[in-house]
Amino acid sequence: MLLTIEKVLILKSVNVFASVPEQQLVDIATIVESVEFESGDVIVNQGDLGTSMFIIVDGSVRFFDGENDLGTLGSRGVFGELSALDPEPRAASVQAVDDCTLLKLEGESLYELMAGNKDVTRGIIRVLCDYARTNLALSSKAPATT
Repeated sequence: MLLTIEKVLILKSVNVFASVPEQQLVDIATIVESVEFESGDVIVNQGDLGTSMFIIVDGSVRFFDGENDLGTLGSRGVFGELSALDPEPRAASVQAVDDCTLLKLEGESLYELMAGNKDVTRGIIRVLCDYARTNLALSSKAPATT
């Protein structure tokens, strides 16, 4: 189990929460759940309803769609934030590559944090803007289809 101060330091190192004042990080740290997975465990199944986001404390995870590897993410990476904001079926499955410790934040708790803290809201908006920019850049490089 992680201590609250350890959770605060981890949250501070993640782009979503980097600009949030420490007192609010303490509040967030008290509601995030520390969860552990062993190498090979599936954390998220594609198609399941997503309602939470995860922060990787230790270890790494891989994203996949059936037989297609979609990428990996390591320590201090964040995934599932879109599902936490807008519960929809998960777009991909996520599997632990190594033994992992994650912090799990439920969407309802995230909304409460956003309602009471503009810095959390700004952090989430910044992440969403990064996604939009990345996807726009990728789609502009895709070959035209006729």
